[in-house]
Amino acid sequence: MSVSPSPAAKMPAAAEIALAYHARTKHSLKRYAAGPETLDWDAQPNPFREFAGSPRTDLPLTSDRLTASFAAACEGTAPVHALTIDGVALLLELSFGLSAWKEYGPDRWALRCNPSSGNLHPTEAYVIAEHVAGLGDGLHHYVSRDHVLEQRCRRRVASEGPPRLWLGLSSVHRREAWKYGERAFRYCQLDLGHALGGIGIAAAALGWSARVIDGIDSAALAALMGLDRAGDFAGVEPEDADVLVAITPRNADGAAHADLPRPWTNEDIWTGTANRLDRHPLYRWPVIPEVGAATAGMAQDAITARPSLPPRVQRSTARAAELILGRRSAQRFDSRFTMSADIFCQLLDALLPRATPPWDAWPFAPRLHPLLFVHRVDGLAPGLYALPRNANTESDLRRALRSDFDWRRVENAPDHLPLLHLLPTDSRGVVRTSSCHQAIAGDSCFTVAMLAEFAPLVSDNPWRYRQLHWEAGLIGQVLYLEAEAAGLRGTGIGCYFDDSVHEMLGVAGDRWQTLYHFTVGRPLTDDRITTLAAYPGRTRNEAGVLP
Repeated sequence: MSVSPSPAAKMPAAAEIALAYHARTKHSLKRYAAGPETLDWDAQPNPFREFAGSPRTDLPLTSDRLTASFAAACEGTAPVHALTIDGVALLLELSFGLSAWKEYGPDRWALRCNPSSGNLHPTEAYVIAEHVAGLGDGLHHYVSRDHVLEQRCRRRVASEGPPRLWLGLSSVHRREAWKYGERAFRYCQLDLGHALGGIGIAAAALGWSARVIDGIDSAALAALMGLDRAGDFAGVEPEDADVLVAITPRNADGAAHADLPRPWTNEDIWTGTANRLDRHPLYRWPVIPEVGAATAGMAQDAITARPSLPPRVQRSTARAAELILGRRSAQRFDSRFTMSADIFCQLLDALLPRATPPWDAWPFAPRLHPLLFVHRVDGLAPGLYALPRNANTESDLRRALRSDFDWRRVENAPDHLPLLHLLPTDSRGVVRTSSCHQAIAGDSCFTVAMLAEFAPLVSDNPWRYRQLHWEAGLIGQVLYLEAEAAGLRGTGIGCYFDDSVHEMLGVAGDRWQTLYHFTVGRPLTDDRITTLAAYPGRTRNEAGVLP
């Protein structure tokens, strides 16, 4: 008599590696995930990758002249700009550029528009351009410190057609691993999601649309971005190819989103060698390249339709560029401040997957569902709430979470907002403890735990391990910008005690896992820290007026 293999026995080895990595990199009250025993801040890896020998193109700084409002960007109604080098420069300035320098005593560090775990910035951005006025056809690497493009590959044979643009994103895992050890791969993927959200809103402010391209595997993407050229990365930290984003003017043919750049040929001209970022590495974490290889693969689950939802009411009058450049991560919150229920619902409404920016950039079904620890929201009882982002998910969540949750619909929430009350409780202390004892989780107005549909998806396609973290980071980026628009501030929390949170929620096994925490409130500023211009000696409106 034969015995059918169990589901675990059928699971591909790559999925086993991904799930095992996730389990071993959980923090707990008894121990943190493996990381460095000491940090030498003077030996921090270089946050700026460069390619010696690649021709450079200086980019104009024009954000002061972009009049589109944040509301118009979110609604997808901003005026459409031409796809030229000036527009590309502004897209990069608002999605990956520096927003300021900070000084405290002898220390000086850069802030960027795209938030990053520990301000370590593992994400690198590449531009693939065809027929973009002022920019040579080929592959370019963006250096945010100098706001320049380095041309890595030049097309020798020109082609005909309309201007075309893609952004390729990669990760330098070593930058995060320097501080966070084995858990760093998770943070790199969260940063990717933040970057995708940043691209989506920046593009929308130009009247452009961004869309993640599915159907391209990791190896093909690495070749497009030149990351498989071993000689160009000899003896230095490699980059992991992550995602390709098509950028098109909103009034362009929608089919252009699905097109891929032409492959490189033997006639195309490559230049440049990558710089070394960490000259004295003290630790190595072999589990990171292992899980990176296991989760390489191809996107799937693209959708063509969004649920029918009423248009959002975005009340911000701020210019998109001003709000994006002013975004910061709060370090401390005013523990006495109470936010309005109206703003609270606005923030949650922004997380629903509409066909407007930045969710139009994300062609996948929602798989993450916020659980909200509400501390101080006017008119809302302190307690635990849920926001299922997929209409078919509530019943699954009910089965997965504690049986004593009441699942009452919040009466004063908008009809289309599926905000559900689960449990009345003062959760400030427990969420502070479970968020690695960080006061910001309890001093804020509310904290979010992003619960993901997990093991079955990763077992089916290990690449989804990355995808789920990207979605979590994208949710975080939306919360960052919406909080700024409401006069508040947010902070991403990647450090939390995974299974302690699951125990609070009643989650057993790995069918569901929490992948990211986020918190919102009124910030307290530290006046001892000095803020300096992002690009000293250059004004943000110099040269290159947008058409």
